[in-house]
Amino acid sequence: MRSVASWDGRAVLDVGCGTGFHLPWLAATASSVVGVEPHGDLAALARRRTRRLTNVTVLDGTAQALPLPDASVDVAHARWAYFFGPGCEPGLAELDRVVRRGGTAYVIDNDPTRSTFGGWFRQGYPEVDPGAVERFWSTRGWTRIPVDMRWSFTSRADLESVVRIEFAAAVADAVLAEHDGTEVDYAVNVWWRSY
Repeated sequence: MRSVASWDGRAVLDVGCGTGFHLPWLAATASSVVGVEPHGDLAALARRRTRRLTNVTVLDGTAQALPLPDASVDVAHARWAYFFGPGCEPGLAELDRVVRRGGTAYVIDNDPTRSTFGGWFRQGYPEVDPGAVERFWSTRGWTRIPVDMRWSFTSRADLESVVRIEFAAAVADAVLAEHDGTEVDYAVNVWWRSY
């Protein structure tokens, strides 16, 4: 993300902030950070996580109806939340409304076209058409940065627990039966757009 545009000293929005995991590191250099989360229990955890950070606010809300004024954000960030391609147009319209001129938006999501996890994703979510997702973002003026990373666990039990969170039981059983060890290569896309 920093290779595209920094959030240092800028107003940041984290859409679908969940429990607020990303809010502290964004807040470390941003002037202000607003987390928006549709699930009240997760928003409460995010508020608790950031209670000592004076430049962080967590609001209940959705990507389709962001509780923010027009042109109030310099940098918007969404990681594995809502913006999965076709169907997210209402949220994109909200980004168009809240990100001010000169701002940047980032959407981070799985890249199912490559990596071991990408293969697992295709098995677990066959209804997702990776080509359609890429066309969706590209035709709307977003640029893709492919990122290679990995999951690394201290025990096989931890790896299996996470895989069972990510996938239905039958898919989890199948992919775990074919995979040895405690590491998994994982590919993601960082989609970004300047306003």
